[in-house]
Amino acid sequence: MFKTRVTQILGIEYPIIGGTMQWLSVAKLVAAQSNAGCLGVLSSATHSSKEDLKKEIRKVKALTDKPFAVNVSLFPSMRPFPVEDVIDAAHEEGVTIIETSGRSPEPYIERIRKPGVIHIHKCARVRDAKKAEALGADIVTVVGFECAGHPSADDVPAMVLIPRVVDAVKVPVVAGGGIADGRGFVAALALGAEGVIMGTRFVATQECEIHQRFKEALEAADITDTVLVCRSFGEQVRLYRNGLARQILEMERGGVGLEEILPLMSGLRGLEAYIKGDLDAGVFPIGQSAGLVKKVKTVKEVVDDIFDEARQVWERMAQSRLPG
Repeated sequence: MFKTRVTQILGIEYPIIGGTMQWLSVAKLVAAQSNAGCLGVLSSATHSSKEDLKKEIRKVKALTDKPFAVNVSLFPSMRPFPVEDVIDAAHEEGVTIIETSGRSPEPYIERIRKPGVIHIHKCARVRDAKKAEALGADIVTVVGFECAGHPSADDVPAMVLIPRVVDAVKVPVVAGGGIADGRGFVAALALGAEGVIMGTRFVATQECEIHQRFKEALEAADITDTVLVCRSFGEQVRLYRNGLARQILEMERGGVGLEEILPLMSGLRGLEAYIKGDLDAGVFPIGQSAGLVKKVKTVKEVVDDIFDEARQVWERMAQSRLPG
């Protein structure tokens, strides 16, 4: 029922891509997503070297024989080792799907596009989607204002952004931002997308390697429990509204410079909080879809629930009749 160009190109059962999350998109979660029929995406920014990344790729392969991707983060602050080494590690380990995000992939296109390699580019603006298509991306992922992490400063929600991007490009579009259930999945398809990307919903899964307290916080969260920090610096980030996020906001409002705030948002500090279960010790990127997450489940249960609900929504829509 839900076969699209995305499932065809990627060789997956369901048109769902796992949103890349530093420290969390590692072998166990990535393999579980792929085994459930989706596309798991391994975070390269989690690893400190090319060899470290290659070892993690091998771990994924030991857990699944299904397709998965490697994310190449082009954010300058999320490059623990050279971008070229990330791409080469993926190629050398036989990964045939590369996802880029954060900045334009143009400087690396020739290195990415080896024979048989599929390129997905993730962005948050119409013009960036068009540029990615012009550079030869096979699939464009676009995320709305609701997403975790780095939404566009244009502040355009997915409901408006997705159809605008679909109209602007010919390649398949994957939609993200605010999607966590079957209703959101069907809505994205109705807007013209051919797949969805979800990160926040997969945090509240048994396979996600984050402390249980963070999963419980996500279960209890409402749609208003996220906050945007660093807007005044032009580098906005959506986070869970914990004590540290509130502190960063107050510092920002008080005129504190970005150089004093960035150490509070460091990845290593966040990793330590994830391990210890201290909700206020590090930043916790989650999207507004947190308010739709009600229970920790296995990845497979999440995916099954999404498509059970999607089929129900689809059938209900098919039975509806327009007036007259």
